[in-house]
Amino acid sequence: MSSNNILYPKEDKDQKILLYGCRNCDHQEVAENNCVYRNEIHHSVGERTQVLQDVAADPTLPRTKSVRCANCGHGEAVFFQATARGEEGMTLFFVCCNPNCGHRWRD
Repeated sequence: MSSNNILYPKEDKDQKILLYGCRNCDHQEVAENNCVYRNEIHHSVGERTQVLQDVAADPTLPRTKSVRCANCGHGEAVFFQATARGEEGMTLFFVCCNPNCGHRWRD
């Protein structure tokens, strides 16, 4: 390619392949990888902790009074399912609703 133009993803519907093509000329090339965009988000440990503590105030999450927080003894927690790091399948997580606690545990 002789110009320094950006190549944009486009589809070849007949061959069902991904191409990258120039919008200023007819140059195009077959994509080596089907990934056209990747957004990696890196969190610090403090950010993760804050997100889980904020979960207790989320009115859209279900709450239960059938558990007791092992940290403070409070009798209400929100719960949700998520994939635990390094494990397959879903895990049930609980977060204490006591605003001074925020303890989290899993079933």
